[in-house]
Amino acid sequence: MSNKWGTLRTLKLLIQEARRQEELLAETPKSVSGMTRIFRPQIERDFPEFSLEQFSNKVENLLVAALAAVTEEDAGMLIDISEELRRQVENQIAGNRREKIHEVYTQVKVHQTEVANYQKKNGVCVITFQSAVEHYHYKERDGKLIWGEKERKQQTKYNTELLYIQDERLVEGGNAIGTTCPNCGAPIKQLGMMHCEYCGLAVTPVNLKVWKLHRYYEVDYHHV
Repeated sequence: MSNKWGTLRTLKLLIQEARRQEELLAETPKSVSGMTRIFRPQIERDFPEFSLEQFSNKVENLLVAALAAVTEEDAGMLIDISEELRRQVENQIAGNRREKIHEVYTQVKVHQTEVANYQKKNGVCVITFQSAVEHYHYKERDGKLIWGEKERKQQTKYNTELLYIQDERLVEGGNAIGTTCPNCGAPIKQLGMMHCEYCGLAVTPVNLKVWKLHRYYEVDYHHV
């Protein structure tokens, strides 16, 4: 009998420890891929007017707004984003409606955002930001919980891509966001160009009107 009670006591302690670990994970922010110190010099060399802090804040605001838009089923809440990102949110909302699902994100908080990657390829420059995010995330159908937990927060990570079209002619596929000279219409092809190489007119340095938030995705669960 003593062995039986000893086994039950051990099992109870193991269950308690598992729950304690779950609670600890729910309160501990995810570690992000912090490559900012590596890529910042490259980005600032290519784009001297670029403000990393400004875009980091913009990324964090976008994540909060996008998840709120999914919850409210209203992509119109999003401003100053690429058409692809808008379609991404619209498709998520449409998919939930088809399945008669109400997907909810609440108490969204961004703990940290760092640059995870910087790539230049086929006329496109992409800065990938990675953010440590916490939220409550669950799905309901007909008022009944079908996925997630209402009472336990989740710690996760999201990647957000910031896109700049360097040379639209090199981009594979359509739907590019182009940058052209406001005087003659010639493409602005070179990184950091301050003057049009065709007419010589000064061009606007890289700013929020040129860089576009392109897409976001949850790293832990939805992206391979």
